[in-house]
Amino acid sequence: MSPLSLFGFCAVTAMLVCYAFERRSSWFILGFAVSCALGSAYGFLQGAWPFGFVEAVWAVVALRRWVITRRASGRVEQGQTPGFDWSRHI
Repeated sequence: MSPLSLFGFCAVTAMLVCYAFERRSSWFILGFAVSCALGSAYGFLQGAWPFGFVEAVWAVVALRRWVITRRASGRVEQGQTPGFDWSRHI
Protein backbone atom coordinates (compact mmCIF):
# COMPACT_ATOMS: atom_id res chain seq x y z
CA MET A 1 0.00 0.00 0.00
CA SER A 2 1.44 3.36 -1.02
CA PRO A 3 1.72 6.23 1.49
CA LEU A 4 -0.97 8.13 -0.44
CA SER A 5 -3.37 5.18 -0.23
CA LEU A 6 -2.68 4.83 3.48
CA PHE A 7 -3.36 8.55 3.95
CA GLY A 8 -6.67 8.22 2.10
CA PHE A 9 -7.63 5.13 4.08
CA CYS A 10 -6.95 6.91 7.38
CA ALA A 11 -8.87 10.02 6.30
CA VAL A 12 -11.94 8.05 5.24
CA THR A 13 -11.81 5.86 8.35
CA ALA A 14 -11.66 8.95 10.58
CA MET A 15 -14.56 10.41 8.62
CA LEU A 16 -16.66 7.29 9.24
CA VAL A 17 -15.82 7.12 12.96
CA CYS A 18 -16.53 10.82 13.54
CA TYR A 19 -19.80 10.61 11.61
CA ALA A 20 -20.91 7.64 13.72
CA PHE A 21 -20.27 9.52 16.99
CA GLU A 22 -21.55 13.00 16.01
CA ARG A 23 -24.48 12.85 18.42
CA ARG A 24 -22.20 12.23 21.40
CA SER A 25 -20.28 15.50 21.17
CA SER A 26 -19.99 18.49 18.90
CA TRP A 27 -16.25 17.81 18.77
CA PHE A 28 -16.98 14.78 16.58
CA ILE A 29 -18.66 17.15 14.11
CA LEU A 30 -15.43 19.15 14.01
CA GLY A 31 -13.50 15.90 13.61
CA PHE A 32 -15.76 15.01 10.69
CA ALA A 33 -15.07 18.39 9.09
CA VAL A 34 -11.31 17.93 9.45
CA SER A 35 -11.56 14.38 8.12
CA CYS A 36 -13.50 15.64 5.10
CA ALA A 37 -10.78 18.22 4.47
CA LEU A 38 -8.16 15.46 4.63
CA GLY A 39 -10.28 13.35 2.28
CA SER A 40 -10.45 16.31 -0.06
CA ALA A 41 -6.68 16.66 -0.01
CA TYR A 42 -6.39 12.95 -0.76
CA GLY A 43 -8.77 13.27 -3.70
CA PHE A 44 -6.81 16.15 -5.23
CA LEU A 45 -3.45 14.46 -4.60
CA GLN A 46 -4.71 11.25 -6.20
CA GLY A 47 -5.95 13.14 -9.24
CA ALA A 48 -9.64 12.54 -8.60
CA TRP A 49 -10.59 16.21 -8.50
CA PRO A 50 -14.40 15.61 -8.42
CA PHE A 51 -13.96 13.59 -5.21
CA GLY A 52 -11.69 16.28 -3.80
CA PHE A 53 -14.20 18.99 -4.63
CA VAL A 54 -17.15 17.15 -3.09
CA GLU A 55 -15.20 16.40 0.08
CA ALA A 56 -14.20 20.07 0.33
CA VAL A 57 -17.89 21.04 0.16
CA TRP A 58 -18.69 18.47 2.87
CA ALA A 59 -15.91 19.94 5.02
CA VAL A 60 -17.43 23.42 4.76
CA VAL A 61 -20.94 22.10 5.52
CA ALA A 62 -19.69 20.15 8.55
CA LEU A 63 -17.70 23.12 9.83
CA ARG A 64 -20.80 25.31 9.56
CA ARG A 65 -22.81 22.67 11.41
CA TRP A 66 -20.17 22.60 14.16
CA VAL A 67 -20.31 26.39 14.57
CA ILE A 68 -24.12 26.35 14.76
CA THR A 69 -24.06 23.48 17.26
CA ARG A 70 -21.50 25.20 19.48
CA ARG A 71 -23.52 28.43 19.48
CA ALA A 72 -26.69 26.53 20.35
CA SER A 73 -24.99 24.66 23.20
CA GLY A 74 -23.68 27.99 24.52
CA ARG A 75 -27.21 29.38 24.65
CA VAL A 76 -28.41 26.29 26.52
CA GLU A 77 -25.68 26.75 29.12
CA GLN A 78 -26.75 30.37 29.57
CA GLY A 79 -30.39 29.35 30.09
CA GLN A 80 -31.65 30.23 26.62
CA THR A 81 -33.42 27.82 24.34
CA PRO A 82 -31.50 26.41 21.38
CA GLY A 83 -32.69 27.02 17.87
CA PHE A 84 -32.90 29.74 15.30
CA ASP A 85 -33.06 33.25 16.73
CA TRP A 86 -35.25 35.30 14.39
CA SER A 87 -34.56 38.53 16.24
CA ARG A 88 -30.93 38.45 15.09
CA HIS A 89 -31.89 38.06 11.42
CA ILE A 90 -34.76 40.54 10.98
